[in-house]
Amino acid sequence: MAQSPFIEQIRQELRLRQYSLRTEKSYLYWIKGYILFHRKQHPDNMGVEEVKSFLSWLANDRHVAVNTQKQALCALVFLYQQILHKPLGELDFVRTSRQRYLPTVLTREEVQRVLQHVQGKTALIIQLLYGCGLRIIYTHVLGQHYAGTLSPLDTLPP
Repeated sequence: MAQSPFIEQIRQELRLRQYSLRTEKSYLYWIKGYILFHRKQHPDNMGVEEVKSFLSWLANDRHVAVNTQKQALCALVFLYQQILHKPLGELDFVRTSRQRYLPTVLTREEVQRVLQHVQGKTALIIQLLYGCGLRIIYTHVLGQHYAGTLSPLDTLPP
């Protein structure tokens, strides 16, 4: 599916300014969402009021987290300042009140009970993660290595 020339222009500007790929994807997502929210109206024909209504809608109807709303705001500020050369100025919109999600944390006793039920390589990985305060995503990284090289974990019995 071919992208609109306008979206491609934004993508090229993001790349020219060396934004990360994740930022590029996020900004394009929010800019597309903004355009769709306003029934595919071109952003050049919209302004502060439309941005305020979109950001307020995110807070009131979608109940997004604070950082999600900030990300959408940054994408729209980039759009208007860097692409359309129309600074937005002061924005008075409804800010979301949803707080960050705090993860559940196991007590030391609960961790000890978990460790009693695992053995071998799995136990080593879990102990390493817990002892270093790493996140679960690193279990994937620990098991991966470059082609032709061995991981220290490969020498352990299963």
